[in-house]
Amino acid sequence: MMNFKKDGFDGQRAIVIPRSIQNRFCADSPTIGGAFITDIGYYPKARLHKRKRAQGAEQNILIYCVEGKGSVIIKNTPYKILPGDFFIIPHGTAHSYEASEDSPWTIYWCHFKGAQSDALLQVLLGKSDSYKSSIVFLQERIDLFDRLYTSLEQGYSMENLTYINLVFLQFLNTFLFSDRVTTHKPDKYGDLYERSINFMQENVGQELTLSELAEAVHLSVSHFSAVFKKKTGFSPIEYFNHLKIQKACQYLQFTRLRIREIAFRVGIEDPFYFSRLFTKTMGFAPREYRETRYSLDKHD
Repeated sequence: MMNFKKDGFDGQRAIVIPRSIQNRFCADSPTIGGAFITDIGYYPKARLHKRKRAQGAEQNILIYCVEGKGSVIIKNTPYKILPGDFFIIPHGTAHSYEASEDSPWTIYWCHFKGAQSDALLQVLLGKSDSYKSSIVFLQERIDLFDRLYTSLEQGYSMENLTYINLVFLQFLNTFLFSDRVTTHKPDKYGDLYERSINFMQENVGQELTLSELAEAVHLSVSHFSAVFKKKTGFSPIEYFNHLKIQKACQYLQFTRLRIREIAFRVGIEDPFYFSRLFTKTMGFAPREYRETRYSLDKHD
């Protein structure tokens, strides 16, 4: 039986990059294949948050606590987690963790893969000789996380994924070399691509046609389709569907909405089409995704 968080944690954010996207654009990429994000999120005051993976995870994990308390066990060694602490878990390493009941933690977290990320984790382990370390709070670190998350909300073009995962290396650097972090402001471009993506995000609950997407940026359908696909590697509708499924994942994780209701909220009236699209994109049926990935009482 699933033991859901009541509509998630207030203010929670999380994105899981579809496995098909990871395999197509990340894993074998000479540019980012060495270190790439697979999951990322922020859980404020995450009461009842806990996980246990007897066989470890497929990805490396980093969890950074900025408020509250929690505990973690890695290879049978227990650690208490307080504000300013972070811990790292190499892939395939048995572990469990949970938020404190009386003062649940607020955490930033990410899962990531690649040979370079494996090596960086070993550097982190070597610095403290422990899976747990402490760092001084830096706003730059939070700004980088926000930039990663906001950029991921823009979808999964090769250009965007390359940018995100290069920024991700900067984010990891703030844990490796916190005293050497410099301030960077995220770039903002008002080009056609971003205007298109912003329009899609604002209307992710609508069932828009290709003509309506093109009209929003004042281009003909043919010109818009050609420019958009050259920029992202996807057709506009395929990209729009990725954003819909991204939003659907969050509904599945953080609410008890029925699958039919979730489909409607992301602008897909036919729940059977929604289930087929979700399964094709994520590699799991919606119900399976909800049960296996985010059940709090089901252990790996």
